[in-house]
Amino acid sequence: MRRLLFPLVSAGAGGLMTLSLAPFNYWACGLLSLALLAWLYLMASGGKTLRGRTTLWLAFCYGLGLFTSGGSWVYISITNFGNSSVPLGLALTGSFVALMAILLAAPFYFLGRFTDNKFSFALAFAALWFISEWFRSWIFTGFPWLFSGYAHLETWLSGWAPIVSVYGIGLLLAFSAAVLALAASGRLTPLKQRSHIALLSVALFPWPIGAALANVEWTHAEGKIITVGLVQANIPQEKKWLPEFRGETISRYQDGTRALSDKDVDVIIWPEAALPMLYGQAPNLMRALQRNAEKTGVDLISGILYDIRDPNGGSGVVHNSAAVYGRSPSVYHKRHLVPFGEYVPLEDFIRGTIEFFNLPTSFIRSGPEEQRPLNAAGASWAPLICYEIVYPRLVSNSALSAQVLLTISNDAWFGESIGPLQHMQMAQMRALETGRYLVRGTNTGVTAIVDPRGRILKQLPQFEQANMTGDIRAMRGSTPFMLAGISIVFALALPMLALAAILRRKRADKTGNPATGEVTTNK
Repeated sequence: MRRLLFPLVSAGAGGLMTLSLAPFNYWACGLLSLALLAWLYLMASGGKTLRGRTTLWLAFCYGLGLFTSGGSWVYISITNFGNSSVPLGLALTGSFVALMAILLAAPFYFLGRFTDNKFSFALAFAALWFISEWFRSWIFTGFPWLFSGYAHLETWLSGWAPIVSVYGIGLLLAFSAAVLALAASGRLTPLKQRSHIALLSVALFPWPIGAALANVEWTHAEGKIITVGLVQANIPQEKKWLPEFRGETISRYQDGTRALSDKDVDVIIWPEAALPMLYGQAPNLMRALQRNAEKTGVDLISGILYDIRDPNGGSGVVHNSAAVYGRSPSVYHKRHLVPFGEYVPLEDFIRGTIEFFNLPTSFIRSGPEEQRPLNAAGASWAPLICYEIVYPRLVSNSALSAQVLLTISNDAWFGESIGPLQHMQMAQMRALETGRYLVRGTNTGVTAIVDPRGRILKQLPQFEQANMTGDIRAMRGSTPFMLAGISIVFALALPMLALAAILRRKRADKTGNPATGEVTTNK
């Protein structure tokens, strides 16, 4: 019975994590989700040993539940806009979900090597959860989506974000969840043992501390208020690259820009790849945008596919870029590309095999790692295009030399799914981690302005053609996470694993049991 029930409960626990994230935002579901996974590990032992393959299997089932529910938008992107059939869309989505579940589960195979009692279990479970999220952020170029910490933009744990980022919040949450699981499994009797009271106190300690940290001002505003205008043209994805719709697209952006120019704005933002052509294909239009920005005194930042010609007559390269028109013309080339969406891995082998691998922007090349911020409206802007905003360290590194975060995106690829709202939530966390205002310009939403505490100040409704203005400030200073990065979280997680291993060894020495690499749980 356990062989069937436990995997189902684990998959359900993974689905609960999705409910803690946008657009549902029931943060307690995330705590319950991790507590359930930890409880299953404790219960699956049956008083005997819990082998590595069991911890791996339960974590894999958890991942299936998480990515099936939270990553459902992948199917929409593949079938609705990748022109794939339903069977192929299901096969590709299923492969993606299974791969992500494997990556989530992999670190938990080693759980038994670090723990065999309640103290070490809570420490090791939390540390391995962090390692699982960190691992997914870079392997195969990374997919740092659906992290548990994103649910805590508005809880007491949010105060930790400028110090330990979303990764550290996930670690603290997992530790609290593991202690709750220990209590629920009957392995804690707080009223009888001081050590158990101490463990519960340590598990709860980060929450009030986080509430206090939320009052710390890590950065400060300087200079005048900057009024930003954003144009959300709401171009349907299926029409975006059609030559016959090009005139309508340009007209929508020009009309929106004229409307905003009457509102005393300092800078206007167009979204990712706003103009459906290469930069070099429309030199007259590009010159007109520059002249208009100089004439009105209003800078323009637009997403554009920027082609660089090969002087030797070759095909050259194309970048997904953000260009500034106005007093300080400059351009930024996207560094972290989306596999299959912007480039095709193993291109020589799979391009052309199915239509999904021939998307209209799957020929993009990445820009250089070291690029200067953009300058507009008297401030320096750290540009992050679409997918780049989900990488905490990439954003924090960019913020070190910039005063404002700018992210532009075309979330029409998500359709009417939960994807755009999850994407927006991750952008909010980047503002909180860096203590910067964040301006987000998109084609179909969510277009918004976020303050340095991660709160949305203003936003446009999704799937409507609309414009918006809002005020921001240039910010100075650095948060601890910007300065030290994820090393702060490793400085917590690695000692936790080491302490768990030491406690396990001491217990093995007392009981005479050799270190077998398995979890032993005794009531």
